[in-house]
Amino acid sequence: MDSILVVNAGSSSVKFQAFALDSDGRLRREIKGQMDGIGSRPRLRASAATGHKVADRVYPIESVPDVSAALMVASAWLREELQLTPLAVGHRVVHGGPDFDRAVLIDHGVVARLERFTMLAPLHQPNNLAPIRSLLAKFPALPQVACFDTAFHRGHDEVADHYAIPFRLHDEGIRRYGFHGLSYEYIAKTLPQIAPEMATARVVVAHLGSGASMCAMHGGRSVESTMGFTALDGLPMGTRTGQIDPGVLLYLMTEKGMSPAELQNFLYRDCGLKGLSGISNDMRELQESNDPRAAFAVDYFVYRVALHAGMLAAALQGLDAFVFTAGIGENSIGIRARIAQRLEWLGVSLDSAENARHARRISRPDSRTPVYIVPTDEELMIAQHTVSLLWNRHSNPKRERAS
Repeated sequence: MDSILVVNAGSSSVKFQAFALDSDGRLRREIKGQMDGIGSRPRLRASAATGHKVADRVYPIESVPDVSAALMVASAWLREELQLTPLAVGHRVVHGGPDFDRAVLIDHGVVARLERFTMLAPLHQPNNLAPIRSLLAKFPALPQVACFDTAFHRGHDEVADHYAIPFRLHDEGIRRYGFHGLSYEYIAKTLPQIAPEMATARVVVAHLGSGASMCAMHGGRSVESTMGFTALDGLPMGTRTGQIDPGVLLYLMTEKGMSPAELQNFLYRDCGLKGLSGISNDMRELQESNDPRAAFAVDYFVYRVALHAGMLAAALQGLDAFVFTAGIGENSIGIRARIAQRLEWLGVSLDSAENARHARRISRPDSRTPVYIVPTDEELMIAQHTVSLLWNRHSNPKRERAS
C-alpha cells in the first residue's frame, strides 16, 4: 500500500504516523506510533487508527543507539510486517530560519542550510535532521519533505518581525520567527469548519503543552506570536523559561560564571515549570501536588497566558474568539477555567458544564467572545504538505521503495 510516512524526531524518541494515500490524493491515517527510550531501553509502540494496539516491543540498547537507528527499526517494521510502503517521508523541522517560508523537498543542499539554524533550536534541530540524513544516505531517490514550525508566521508585518536592533542584524536573520506553526496552520484550516464566521475573525490560539506558545490570527493568517528568535521566548514551558530580561542572562554569565553552553542547557532544561516548582515539568503532577511551589508554578503559568492574551488581542485590535489546543489546552479542565476567568474583561464567559465535558465550544451561549477546544493535528498538516509537493513535482513521481 502506498503511504506517506510522517516523522517527528526528538532527542530520545521518534514519533511517526503512516497515512494511506488513495488514488484521488486523499489521506487516511493508518498507524500512529513511536520509538522511545533511545539509548536506554528502546521500545516500539504503535496503534491503528481505531486505537487497537499493533505493536509493543522492547529492543536491546545496542540495536537502537540513536535517532537514525530508531527510524530505521520503525520503518522496517512498517514495511515488513504491515506492508506499508513509503511513497515519501514528511518531517517536522522546527526552525526554517529566514530561508524557508513553506515546505520544501529535501536534498543535501537543503540539509546544509538547515544545519545553520541548530543554535537557534538546539533541542530540536539536530534530532529533526538526523533521520533525514540517514534516509538520504540509504534511499537517495525517496522523496523527503521538510515542514517548518516557523513557516506559518513568515507573513508577519515588518513591524512585528523586528527586534529593536540595527537593521544589519535583522538582515542576517536575527528576527522574530514564531513556532508551533504547523499546529496553528491546522487550527486556521479547521476552525472555520466548526464556526464559519471564524474564517475572517480575529482569533487568539493558545497551544499549551510542554512547549507552549500563543498566536494571534486574523482571517486565518498569523499576525503575531509569543515566540520569537528561538523557542525560548513567550510563555513559561515545561523546562523552558519563556520571556526573560536579557540582563538576567548577562548577570548569569558575568556574576555566576556560566559558559554559553551551561546557560543554554539551563534555559532549555532547568527552568519553566520545573524550575519554579522544583518538582516536575508535568502540569498534571503540579496540579495534584500539595507543595506550595507547585501551586505557584501553576499560578504563574495561568497569569502569563492571560497576560500574553491581552498583548495578542492588542495586536489584533480586538478579539472575536479564543481557542485552546495541545496537551494542556485540550485536556486540563482546571487550567482552561482559570485562564478563561482572567479573560472575562475580553468578553469571555465560560460554561463550566461544557468545559467539564471537553465540548468543542466551552463558552456560554451569550459569551461575547466564544471559546473553543480544537485538538491539533500537526502530523496531518505535514502529510498534506508532503502530498502537495509530490503532486507539484510530478504527476506520477518516481519513487524508491524502501526495501
